[in-house]
Amino acid sequence: MSVPIADLPVAQRPRERLLMLGPHALSDSELLALLLGQGTRGLSALELAAQLLGEYGGLAELSAARPEELARRAGIGPAKAATVIAAFHLGTRSRTSTDTVPRLSTPEDVARVAIPLFAGARVERLLVLICDTQHRLRHRAFVAEGAIDHVAVPVREILNTVLRHDGRAFAVVHNHPSGDPEPSPDDRRASTLLHQAATTVGLRYLDHIVIAGESWTTAPPLE
Repeated sequence: MSVPIADLPVAQRPRERLLMLGPHALSDSELLALLLGQGTRGLSALELAAQLLGEYGGLAELSAARPEELARRAGIGPAKAATVIAAFHLGTRSRTSTDTVPRLSTPEDVARVAIPLFAGARVERLLVLICDTQHRLRHRAFVAEGAIDHVAVPVREILNTVLRHDGRAFAVVHNHPSGDPEPSPDDRRASTLLHQAATTVGLRYLDHIVIAGESWTTAPPLE
């Protein structure tokens, strides 16, 4: 029989343990249970959290879950799914924020900013890094998401996103979930199109990076 968290001794309740001992004293299941808030019929929040981690294989795998996928899971629903996904992304943003604004002067600078944003991604996603005239990063925006091995490159949407955020220069980044960062001919054709389109509207195209885990390469325009 499931025991509601409210019926546990105070010293065993996740919220009280966190306040008394700090977050490092809590297990992954206990921290996740705090985000879930309450369980479902027959399962406490702690049991639901443990079950969820078991189904996905751990925190790293759960962090890569799509919101709609998580929302469909029994006992979760849209509200809890949104809370869990938001918590993971706040953690990612806190690790990537710095006291100084990054300047994207080299492909290495682009990769350094982008790689943490793709952690755990299981499908291809397309990121635009929007900069000012000095190549200082102003905004990050994902503009497309595709299947496991393909993402369309919406040139018009990319340019509109840059202009909407008052950008003057931009780089694009996408991932290869296959694990091989080698750019395909389509990747290089996309670079050619982006370079030409940027020049037409008075923007500076900086680079196109392909990442796979911690590895990355550039996708230069076709000659």
